[in-house]
Amino acid sequence: MRRIALACLSALALAACSSHDEDKAAPAAAATAPARPATSPPPPLPAVANEKHDFSPDITAGDFAAHLRVISSDEYDGRKPATLGERLTTNYIIAAFKAAGLEPGNKGEWVQTVPAVSTELTGQDALNLNVAEGGGNEAFAFGTDMVAGTLQAKADVELKDSDIVFAGYGVDAPEAQWNDFDGVDVKGKTVIVLVNDPGWDANDPKLFKGREMTYYGRWTYKFEEAARQGAAAVFIVHQAEPAGYGWNVVKSGWTMPRLDLPESEDPAPRVAVAGWLTRDAAQRLFARAGKNFDELAKQAGVRGFKAVPLDAKANLQLHSNITHSLSNNVIGMVKGTDTPDEAVVYTAHWDHLGHDASLKGHAIYNGAVDNGTGIAALLEIAAKFGHDKPKRSVVFAAVTMEESGLLGSAYYVAHPPFPLNKTVADINMDALDITGPTKDMIVTGLGQGTLEDTLADVLKADNRVVVGDASPEKGYYFRSDHFNFAKAGVPALSAGGGIDMVTGGKAAGQAAADDYGKNRYHQPTDVFDMRWDFTGVMQNVMAFYKVGEKLADSDEWPTWKDGSEFKAVREKSLAKKK
Repeated sequence: MRRIALACLSALALAACSSHDEDKAAPAAAATAPARPATSPPPPLPAVANEKHDFSPDITAGDFAAHLRVISSDEYDGRKPATLGERLTTNYIIAAFKAAGLEPGNKGEWVQTVPAVSTELTGQDALNLNVAEGGGNEAFAFGTDMVAGTLQAKADVELKDSDIVFAGYGVDAPEAQWNDFDGVDVKGKTVIVLVNDPGWDANDPKLFKGREMTYYGRWTYKFEEAARQGAAAVFIVHQAEPAGYGWNVVKSGWTMPRLDLPESEDPAPRVAVAGWLTRDAAQRLFARAGKNFDELAKQAGVRGFKAVPLDAKANLQLHSNITHSLSNNVIGMVKGTDTPDEAVVYTAHWDHLGHDASLKGHAIYNGAVDNGTGIAALLEIAAKFGHDKPKRSVVFAAVTMEESGLLGSAYYVAHPPFPLNKTVADINMDALDITGPTKDMIVTGLGQGTLEDTLADVLKADNRVVVGDASPEKGYYFRSDHFNFAKAGVPALSAGGGIDMVTGGKAAGQAAADDYGKNRYHQPTDVFDMRWDFTGVMQNVMAFYKVGEKLADSDEWPTWKDGSEFKAVREKSLAKKK
């Protein structure tokens, strides 16, 4: 039986682990620093480092809450990568893994160091379009009409008299017999594309996936594809409904420093200039070039559409401050007894947004739900597997920089401790709802793979069911760490709390979800609350465990279903194993 006090885990978290931290003085000093004020509405909490909690080898609400309270405490200062908050967080996770009887999961090491490059825009001109037809210039103001940045980590970037091409949705999807770049050369040019994918506008279930966003609708894909086509710049036309978020989200995301993996780790082509246009700006731009944006946008959703060159040229200068940093994934494992070379992977991101000194009052983004819950679940499931000893190996990856673009999981997939064709599945846990028990669990990307069927079997035993995301057009499937596994072909499960509450039904569940999204998501109010009912979230944590248990104690290999854009990648990867 495993018994260890929370005070011991906290002390270990404050002491630097020699395998990934040479400076042992800073964490100890942090332990004596004054605690920041607690956040309303929960009552003030005592300093977590002085609490004691006896952990059991089973998955329990008490253990889950104890981990969550530490991970989301003010002492951890919002868990921002490359800060003291990271050091405290990753050391705590390592200590918990050790206490659970896990082994280092990264080829004998507890951590996997992830390099990152930060690009902070320091100055920019307005986007100027020199329009040949009718003559003259049209200026588009940064923030109001457009946003832009470089993806090439260069201090100075310039577009000079770059030809402009409207390339529809910017999609090249061979399996859908769709190529917006067919017959047009965009090398060195500025490409303008639409958000989402062709099926969304047409609302045709036979075209891509109809209203459900596919990977081709994700904005990251559009930048990647334009770069593969040799474009110098790409601007996505923002529209709130198909994007799933307003212009304010786009603006704030592109005015803050942006993190990415360095080109040495991610050598895929990158455009020099990537950005967004408002719909009004696009309409103005097209009109100056003698075209009607709305008409062309409608045509772009019809099979056979051909890219349209605009009689205009783009000019833009960007100036950025480029810095480099390091952060860490924490990886533990339980070695399988029968087939240790095959692995089931659990992932959860430990990072959050740090603190904002410009805010009045409580300025810490504690990230209790997002994603203290995922880390607490990871630690509880790790302890259970550490006691049970599965037939296959089970890996537990607490990954970094999810909030910066899924960078930690991208690095893991690029440098996997177990080969991807030996990786059975990824089970990802992110922002688990704490709203009470529900009759269901939501699976984003429902219909993608057989992992959801395994989850359905697990839930059936408790008279619960799997349901799909109510807003599949918003592309939530592509917004958490499982997606990097999926993109590499590994079957990946993205599931969360349900919406049909045992008490209050769907209306109560939707109200709780709306309340979190409006009042706590990515806000300093996402804090631990002693009044929470952990019954529902513990049902879901146990379901995640049972899915992994079924895979770890069998020879089953989950698959992607027909129609999934990830199926061909997996089949190719598995073929190499034979």
